[in-house]
Amino acid sequence: MASSTQDNQLQPLPPNLLVDFRSDTVTQPTKAMRQVMHDAPVGDDVFGEDESIQALQHRCAELTGQEAALFCPSGTMTNQIAIQVHTRPGDEVICDKLSHIYNYEGGGIARNSGASVRLVDGDCGRFDAADMIANINPLDSHYAKTSLVAVEDTCNKGGGSVWDVGALKRLSEECRARGLKFHLDGARVWNAWVKRGEWGNPNAMANYGAMFDSMSLCLSKGLGCPVGSVLVGSKTFIADAHRSRKVMGGGMRQAGVLAAAALYALDHHVVRLEQDHRHASMLEHALKSHPDVAQVDSVDTNIVIFSLPEATSAKVVDSFAELGIACFAFGPNKVRLVTHLDMVTTDVEEACHRISRWRA
Repeated sequence: MASSTQDNQLQPLPPNLLVDFRSDTVTQPTKAMRQVMHDAPVGDDVFGEDESIQALQHRCAELTGQEAALFCPSGTMTNQIAIQVHTRPGDEVICDKLSHIYNYEGGGIARNSGASVRLVDGDCGRFDAADMIANINPLDSHYAKTSLVAVEDTCNKGGGSVWDVGALKRLSEECRARGLKFHLDGARVWNAWVKRGEWGNPNAMANYGAMFDSMSLCLSKGLGCPVGSVLVGSKTFIADAHRSRKVMGGGMRQAGVLAAAALYALDHHVVRLEQDHRHASMLEHALKSHPDVAQVDSVDTNIVIFSLPEATSAKVVDSFAELGIACFAFGPNKVRLVTHLDMVTTDVEEACHRISRWRA
């Protein structure tokens, strides 16, 4: 998903910090990542001369079975570029009510593309082909033209929920049968690929990528890169995306230092996402057994969302901070914790122990 407003406007760190569960955007580049960034060959990417950027774009296109790719500063930009290329002013975009492109990109669908949104009330950010079909407008001048369907895998606001590939395939088929474009907000798609066992399987990755007309692949969350997302699609789509990136101010010069971090992460930080998922399961268990927790949403990957019957989320965030645990208010009575590469199992175990002794 893209870098969200909610992930960037974070509460201050507790002075006695044990572990930072606010977001997987808070990670620091590893020593090895910093070294490859230091040594990266670079050039002017606006002129198409940055060797590291070219290598990253080629690799992401190859991984997903797409023709071309474009490196951008953020996932919000890659999502917004895709929407702008796929739609015309006055068109309508179908997405789930929990989707990042609707909730956390500053109204960009309207502001950047002049498009409106049709929201689906799905299951933790996921919906089926029947839901999509029911929300396509008639071909009548009284209605906005439905032109794009967007999904988020995993869904942040859905608690890191993972899509069923069969459901995505049916959506893709129905979109193509109706002339609609299909976009993936893949802010944490790496987590989904690892969870489903697809990472490292070229056929599975290519089959997944073939379902979409465009995909946004964020690098600064689970992969631990300091900056960046890659947009993939057809050569024609990426050519149009270049123009939108220019207009949005996303062209960078010697950006190969950032691409080098991403290339390193693709080699070293994807398989290890299994550890983040295990850490999230540990938190899920601790919270489910807590007498003051009303509900813990289903945990698929690295995001844990829990609810309380009465206490406000702000109060819980403050009380967790006193325990040395940084977390994030996710609604009036919901709190989110996110696991990432900057934590070790012993610290997560200690956090679970402290949570067990906490009372609302």
